[in-house]
Amino acid sequence: MTDLSTWPSGLDPQPAGPPSGSLADLLERVLDKGIVIAGDIKIDLLDIELLTIRLRLFIASVETAKKAGIDWWETDPALSSRAARDALAEENARLRARLEALEEADPDAGTGSHPTEVSR
Repeated sequence: MTDLSTWPSGLDPQPAGPPSGSLADLLERVLDKGIVIAGDIKIDLLDIELLTIRLRLFIASVETAKKAGIDWWETDPALSSRAARDALAEENARLRARLEALEEADPDAGTGSHPTEVSR
């Protein structure tokens, strides 16, 4: 048994259990610092690898994720309307450049006097 009377003065003995706190405090701490959960699931049948799933889970707030260099949701057109507009604008620019190149290769194609066009 520990004799607390010999404990150095000025130091309070700390409880040995986990710090008490609410679930909200724990969630705030996890979102602030971030947490990584990693694991692999591998299914083999008679030494033949059938399936391997590699899981990497990073739980954090948006600000913490950005600090870690993770911001894929800002550039994914399925998740960001701005990214969708940018993707559409990029596709339009690419198609316009291609159309200009085709028109330069065949100058009569864009004027309506193409030999295959039927005049009315």
